[in-house]
Amino acid sequence: MLRLVGRAARCWGARRAPPGPEQAPRGTQHPMAVQRACLSSAAGTGAWPKDVGILALEVYFPAQYVEQEELERYDGVEAGKYTRGLGQQQMGFCAAHEDINSLCLTVVQRLVERGRLSWDAIGRLEVGTETVIDKSKAVKTVLMQLFHDSGNTDVEGIDTTNACYGGTASLFNAAAWVESSAWDGRYAVVVCGDIAVYATGNARPTGGAGAIAMLVGPNAPLVLERGLRGTHMEHAYDFYKPDLASEYPVVDGQLSIQCYLRALDRCYAVYRRKAESQWQQAGIQRPFTLDDFKFIIFHTPFCKLVQKSVGRLLLNDFLAAPNPDTAAGLYKGLQPFSGVKLEDTYTSKEVEKAFQAASQEIFNQKTKPSLLLSSRNGNMYTPSMYGCLASLLAQSSARDLAGSRIGAFSYGSG
Repeated sequence: MLRLVGRAARCWGARRAPPGPEQAPRGTQHPMAVQRACLSSAAGTGAWPKDVGILALEVYFPAQYVEQEELERYDGVEAGKYTRGLGQQQMGFCAAHEDINSLCLTVVQRLVERGRLSWDAIGRLEVGTETVIDKSKAVKTVLMQLFHDSGNTDVEGIDTTNACYGGTASLFNAAAWVESSAWDGRYAVVVCGDIAVYATGNARPTGGAGAIAMLVGPNAPLVLERGLRGTHMEHAYDFYKPDLASEYPVVDGQLSIQCYLRALDRCYAVYRRKAESQWQQAGIQRPFTLDDFKFIIFHTPFCKLVQKSVGRLLLNDFLAAPNPDTAAGLYKGLQPFSGVKLEDTYTSKEVEKAFQAASQEIFNQKTKPSLLLSSRNGNMYTPSMYGCLASLLAQSSARDLAGSRIGAFSYGSG
């Protein structure tokens, strides 16, 4: 999970990157200059780097898009199937001259140039993608062209592929490198990029495209909380790409939704257990609930699934509560569901409807602001959750963000 510390007011106050160190007001230090000083002083001391996380973030998505209402008419489906049923307004798509390499090149170059970084200040470059245009050559090798003039070839990292989860795995790898004995004091850059396209059918309106680059290091405004991570991994054929000559996946939509919700249930259970264990060591005796997240962001195949997922988390809290008050408040009217088992509810429309209604205000406050890019551009695969993060940061004030905890659910099929 992510935690925003007080530095957020300085680093996340606007979507654009701050001016370079040479443009900082007289008598002040530019944020990146401060970071460089912290990096050089922390490396080689043997001390555990503090507040490792995301220092800066750059987003790219295509300029071209299709209105989902127009796509409904073109496909001859019922009006509202894509807009109300999926929660999508528009879907971005790449121009003929764009591919996964160009998307990733764009965000990395912008991240470095807008942050006034030197290319030799980067010691690790990780790429998360499932968009394969070469079965051997990594996207990371193409990105190394950007480092050519600096002479910096000492850059660790490689591509990571596991459906939409590759970007988060890359972020964890980068953070682990900064916290390891292998860290040499330089930054890590994590790139998530994909082009999501589907064959004609029900899944086609859930496509999209984009890329996100993140600068990772210590003393970050957006911190990965140490020891607070819940993971679930299993084998499933809900989404896979067995035909290497085609960019289209094979998708079992209903199974994929069940896999998504089951992973959400189990990750949340593991996370709560770890959070409560940390609290107990600090003398705090109480359960972890959704109230402990200021915001919650999700991997977003389509926005309606995210709204259902917030209700799913509330169901988890409800079933974990020893004596939930069903006469008033948040759980009012939910008494009929007090004895249900999670594994029996994945296809229950009654449970889904009841908890989606009960969690509506939670969704509006904690999650809806993060869906700006997802609703207008679609599913970007590996960058999807980080597009939600960027949307949240862009629409929130520094005062609202500082000191808050962001729950983050990342998912990859298969």
